[in-house]
Amino acid sequence: WILITLLLLITACTQKTIVIVTPQRTNARLDFGVERLQQSLEEADYQVEIRKGETELDHEGKVIAVGPISSDLLQDELTRNNLDIDSIPGKEGYIIRSTDHVTIIGGSDSSGTLYGCLEIRDSIQNSGHLPNSFSKNNQPEMVMRGTSIGLQKTSLLPGRGVYEYPINEKNFPWFYNKKLWIKYLDMLVKNRYNALYLWNGHPFASLVKLKKYPDAVEVDSATFRKNREMYHFLTEEANKRGIWVIQMFYNVIVSKPFAEKHHLKTQDRNRPIIPVIADYTKRSIASFVENYPNVGLLVCLGESMRNLSDQVEWFTKTIIPGVKDGLKALGRTDEPPIILRGHDTKAPVVMKAALPLYKNLYTMEKYTGESLTTYQPRGPWAKVHRTLGDMATTHIENVHILSNLEPFRWGSPDFVQKSVEAMHKIHHANGLHLYPQASYWDWPYSADNTDPRLLEMDRDWMWYKTWARYAWNSHRNRKEEIKYWSSLLEKKYGCNQYGKEILNAYEFSGRISPIIIRRFGITEGNRQTMSLGMFMSQLISPDRWGVIALLYNSDGPEGETITQYAKKEWLDKPHKGETPVWAIDKIVDEGKKAIQAIEEAALHITKNKEEFDRLKNDMYCYNAMAHFYAQKVKAALLVLRYQYSKDVRDLEKAIPYLEKSLDWYAKLVKLTKDTYLYANSMQTGQRTIPISGANGKNKTWKELLPYYQEELKHFKNNIALLKSGKREAPQVEKLQPASVKIRNEELTTYKVGSGAQPFTDEAYSIKNVATELKGLKGYKMSMKQQQIDGVATNIQFENKEPVKLVVGFFNSSNRDFVAPSALETNANANNRGQASVRLLNAVGIPGLPPVNIHTYYYKPGTNKFKLDHGACLILGFIKGDEVIMERDVGFKGGEADANGLDWLFY
Repeated sequence: WILITLLLLITACTQKTIVIVTPQRTNARLDFGVERLQQSLEEADYQVEIRKGETELDHEGKVIAVGPISSDLLQDELTRNNLDIDSIPGKEGYIIRSTDHVTIIGGSDSSGTLYGCLEIRDSIQNSGHLPNSFSKNNQPEMVMRGTSIGLQKTSLLPGRGVYEYPINEKNFPWFYNKKLWIKYLDMLVKNRYNALYLWNGHPFASLVKLKKYPDAVEVDSATFRKNREMYHFLTEEANKRGIWVIQMFYNVIVSKPFAEKHHLKTQDRNRPIIPVIADYTKRSIASFVENYPNVGLLVCLGESMRNLSDQVEWFTKTIIPGVKDGLKALGRTDEPPIILRGHDTKAPVVMKAALPLYKNLYTMEKYTGESLTTYQPRGPWAKVHRTLGDMATTHIENVHILSNLEPFRWGSPDFVQKSVEAMHKIHHANGLHLYPQASYWDWPYSADNTDPRLLEMDRDWMWYKTWARYAWNSHRNRKEEIKYWSSLLEKKYGCNQYGKEILNAYEFSGRISPIIIRRFGITEGNRQTMSLGMFMSQLISPDRWGVIALLYNSDGPEGETITQYAKKEWLDKPHKGETPVWAIDKIVDEGKKAIQAIEEAALHITKNKEEFDRLKNDMYCYNAMAHFYAQKVKAALLVLRYQYSKDVRDLEKAIPYLEKSLDWYAKLVKLTKDTYLYANSMQTGQRTIPISGANGKNKTWKELLPYYQEELKHFKNNIALLKSGKREAPQVEKLQPASVKIRNEELTTYKVGSGAQPFTDEAYSIKNVATELKGLKGYKMSMKQQQIDGVATNIQFENKEPVKLVVGFFNSSNRDFVAPSALETNANANNRGQASVRLLNAVGIPGLPPVNIHTYYYKPGTNKFKLDHGACLILGFIKGDEVIMERDVGFKGGEADANGLDWLFY
């Protein structure tokens, strides 16, 4: 006992003592910062004492003074120790000054004080002791730095539409896991994020009860109480960490019980503003603000509300008044920020109308669509961002979905740093909204096939750290950054001096997916799963698949598509910018370098070996994917050459490249069959490229392989037929009309074919028409009536059997012509199978743009077909099970130009 007592006395005498002093009045963020600081000091073997409100500090031992810079405590200490502050940092900023005896941590606000404490905490954890000399002024560049979590699922719930997910334990068991939330919030504050966005179509019916609409709630009473308790827990814990919780919702979606009671649809894009829905929504928002005063709102006006004038009215007469009513109930006179998401609306128009009513408005737009494509944004999309960045309080960049990065690990500090710089310089933005790198719809898990499943936040730690680091400060020296990241990777994997090789693997592989999507993609939206590959028809006839113009005029450096390159090659014209040939050479080279780098490091790994092996496997996946695309693009260029040469030998030359692409895809199947559960976490009919993902199908590489094998088989067979002279064009049959009863008495019919006039008030005549469409019973429309604002094309009908309505859309951006549904802006755009072009350039009418054919599926019953204003062709009804061989017919501008090549692969 004597020996033990002596040891304890010696330990007590040698243990370092530190007093942390704070002002008498503190707040949750300051207290949390001090708590974390105390924890790190005690782990470094300091004895810590916390004192509040003292001004006469004992300088015999170590003292840390923590508080607002303006507090008497800090001002007295700065003066007493002759410490100067050149300037007081701005929002969330802090100053740290230290001498041998005193360390002063001062914040410009509560978040700044918290971040100052965390800065010293990080230093202690890295060095093992409190620094003796420290002088720093710091503040973030971006005022908003947030991540998002979707209260959404991989598939649709039975009987519900997109985004309709009540918050309950069956749908989201993780929502009620407090330990998981603490883990995630700690990750956020460690990386200095200050916002957390929760996405849900209509969260109000799970979180508030309205006296006027008691039946609108769509969870039981016990769940409702749990939801309230969890939401308050989440917001309180987030507030401690300087994190603002922001609830996103769509317009206009109502709860299912509310819709059923009022005989409405939960969502209807073509529905005008209905007073009962407006009243319900306004009251829901007011109650939400009143019950959850620390939660912000992110408003999406588009997707479920098509008309701009309705969107303006909805924002100014429903949403803003709802927020004001909630604030009034709380007795508040301030204006907490409302974030307007610009998606599927004209945000500048909405802002102009709203700013006189509510000043503290933020805006948000997608950075480069729903993919990460470039750090050199330009064109019309950059102009949209600049317009908002120059007019709003804060414009926020939404790094959204990342459909081209799923599901493999991705981390390129160089790419991210340059992207954040572009957000500032090119887009004039000052905020970040960050989606998970992968598996957004399956949060909190990653797609890795492990037991237990990996948490997305753990697997993709580098994703969160890179964006946070450069959102705080993008002006960092690149050489120093290489040292920083290399050191982190060395510590993670225990590979002394080989962290740089792992970093190199990340950097090389990190350029592959962005280059593929911006040179060969159909869209930067989440209807395309890039890692699953693309069919030849999507490469050689991209227009049939609905190419998004922004992908090529905004979301990357200037360059050429495959079709543009092939035409220039044939005409011997000079090329400009990034070309397909440059792209395939680049991605193959990057894949090779990534493997070399990861293999160099592999021999020296001593920690986290299982995770390193998964990372290594991903590098091989990137390499296989790069080779698959490279070989397929080479084949596509030869097929497109045949379009001009008519030399079958060009097609024959393409065969070996297609065979090699298939070999590489088989390698990708082997690399993923045991390591990944899926390629894309959205497993619904909204995913259409390379193939439909409806009902959770076609989500793995193994499922896609037979389709690519069939593609090659058809190609070889069709070349053989061409050489034998037995086939020169696709063999198609006429579609058979279906019987329906039209309830619009004013509609007259016409027989689809050459010479037919599809409009009642214009003399345009059809000159060329696809064989499939000849003989259908079309319906004459008034072009002028179609072009009147409002629901201009409106057909009501009855059908006893399933049918498809055949509609011709003019391929033009002119507002005189109605545009087809696009999944990029309307999540319901394919609920009748209407999003895909069935026949490209199928009707030629002199004086009018080429016509693309879409079909709308209807179950038996009384049905309505509505379109926005703009001319289109109504070409009649066919049976619901009729299959159209999708192809490019080739009628452009009224003249026959039957160069469609899709049939070669069917």
